[in-house]
Amino acid sequence: MASILVIGSGGTIGRHLVRELLNRGHIVTTSDSKHASNPNHIRCDISIYRQVEKLLDAGNFEYVYNLAAEFGRKNGEDYYEQLWETNVIGLKNILKMQEKKRFRLVHFSSSEIYGEIKTKDGYLKEELSEKVPLKQNNDYAISKWVNELQIRNSIATQKTETLIVRLFNAYGPGEYFTPYRSVVSQFIYKALHNLPYEVYLDYYRVFMYIDDLIPTLCNIVDKFKPGEVYNIGGEEYVEVKKVSDMILNYLGKNDSLVRYLSIDVHNVVSKRPDISKAKRDLGHKPITPLSVGIPKTIEWYKKIYMNNK
Repeated sequence: MASILVIGSGGTIGRHLVRELLNRGHIVTTSDSKHASNPNHIRCDISIYRQVEKLLDAGNFEYVYNLAAEFGRKNGEDYYEQLWETNVIGLKNILKMQEKKRFRLVHFSSSEIYGEIKTKDGYLKEELSEKVPLKQNNDYAISKWVNELQIRNSIATQKTETLIVRLFNAYGPGEYFTPYRSVVSQFIYKALHNLPYEVYLDYYRVFMYIDDLIPTLCNIVDKFKPGEVYNIGGEEYVEVKKVSDMILNYLGKNDSLVRYLSIDVHNVVSKRPDISKAKRDLGHKPITPLSVGIPKTIEWYKKIYMNNK
């Protein structure tokens, strides 16, 4: 049993993570930018040092999961002020407190940090970030790479203990729609409401169902290795168009409202992770195929957004 703080607990991943950590018997304190009824919840804007100091002084935390971030490339372009304040200044505030309190930090990075790297076997391995120059093409990706550099510096100069996870396209129930959420969220919500949406052709991704992700993240408490970086994703590598087609087919709809495009200047064409390290060290098991995960996610969206229709 460990004393754990989850920052960003109100997000798509945070809610699932907190629930599973509690189920495993850990003592969990939650935090995000809003108040909550949970007595073990502390509101905090991580871009404000005074609030971070108050938060980290509230308990003797052994582990801190930092999920707090402005998410997504489009969001990062439209709201870049908040992106840099939260993602970069916010993490710096947490690192300054880590240097004082000496907790172990689990930081959430992103597949976006790799940029458009070409490899011989087509897979993105964690050590690539040490071997080749990375060229990110949007502010969100750049901010997440800056985060990793901040952590490296803190480890080297202050001997802090941090583990980094790079997530690849997690999806599933619990991701409430906004125009800045994931493509799965966009496609499902708009297809349900007969709204037009865009699909970029010849863009390939792996997709990871939320139920496959959460156990891996919780395992970190027992398998923490300071300084390690892990790709965490699925194994089903598909064109993004296939996901759109699956959603439309499940709903019995055609693609008349879909606009197909060729180039997304802010995004990379393909991202396929090597997840062997996470399998070996963290017990990662991506077992839910899109054919199962997509229908489950659609049914959740129906329940949330279509009850009154």
